[in-house]
Amino acid sequence: MPLGWGSCSVARLSSDRRPPGGSYRQEGRQAAGYNARIPSAAEPHAMSIEQLAETARAMVAPGKGIIAIDESSATCKKRFDGVGIECSEENRRAYRELLLTAPNANQYLSGAILFDETLRQSTKDGVPFAKYMMDNGMIPGIKVDKGTVPLAGFPGELVTEGLDGLRDRLKEYYKLGARFAKWRAVITIGDDIPSGTCIEANSHALARYAALCQEQGLVPMVEPEVLMDGDHDIGTCYEVTEVVLRSLFDALYNQSVMLEGTILKASMVVPGKGCAEQASVEEVAESTLMCLKSAVPAILPGIVFLSGGQSDEAATAHLDAMNRMGPNPWPLSFSYGRAMQQAALKLWAQDMQGNYAKAQQTVFE
Repeated sequence: MPLGWGSCSVARLSSDRRPPGGSYRQEGRQAAGYNARIPSAAEPHAMSIEQLAETARAMVAPGKGIIAIDESSATCKKRFDGVGIECSEENRRAYRELLLTAPNANQYLSGAILFDETLRQSTKDGVPFAKYMMDNGMIPGIKVDKGTVPLAGFPGELVTEGLDGLRDRLKEYYKLGARFAKWRAVITIGDDIPSGTCIEANSHALARYAALCQEQGLVPMVEPEVLMDGDHDIGTCYEVTEVVLRSLFDALYNQSVMLEGTILKASMVVPGKGCAEQASVEEVAESTLMCLKSAVPAILPGIVFLSGGQSDEAATAHLDAMNRMGPNPWPLSFSYGRAMQQAALKLWAQDMQGNYAKAQQTVFE
């Protein structure tokens, strides 16, 4: 049993916990168990809840999802090395263009999460990627965390960095065309972990990031990923995921984050890769939905899932099963990276000129 879970339990949210001077819109929130604060006119940088909510709803539009092409240059190099492509800036640019300009991309994608370098790049015709996306009905997003580092005093656990200077970076990203952002936290299951300290540290960072995003007019995508690494069973993953989500939404409340303008990027409830007993598609779908319903307020505009090391086929089958089990309190969609890219990358690598169009066609097959 992971240590310190008791410190992460979420108290019942009620009107007697309102911050001094805060104002609330009550309608529709009692069932969700959440009261969000609306920025007052005295807050000069505050984006209206309606504008943030409109963007958030568009991110989970029916039949569409979000592609994650926000790999750092180092991560991109590992993937390029695996297929024999030089990881030059031009090759990274060309590959991101291949994905974003694939035929009918805007029929399947509501948006894309970009890396800092990518947000500043353009198509071969000189059109900035952000402008190309907006002109074609897709919302540009940006990864803003600085990656994970060991959590001091807690061996085997990680915390995400990147809050220093974030406000100024968000201002610049908004000017460059981004309209949502993403921050990833990592939770590892193992002997006596995760600890309550690790969960709380990452939840606090996610909430601070989310508040800064909304201050600057960007919809925060909060991603608390529970890793598949390990030999734990699906029941353990359920317990950890539920505690993590309850801690996250308590932190969002305490930091006055407006849930109407927030998107959750969730990991699915699955057994560890090393578990002897793997779960069926139906068991994963049922467990994931039950966990989400127990911890995620219904007022959230939508949930997108990461593939999280699952195969392309498994990630797709699990999401399809969850939607077939609906209706659910929120739209459920995807925010996949490798699950959407790997086939295209391998094909492109074989002949970067001759296979360009063929590689594009595989993205949405």
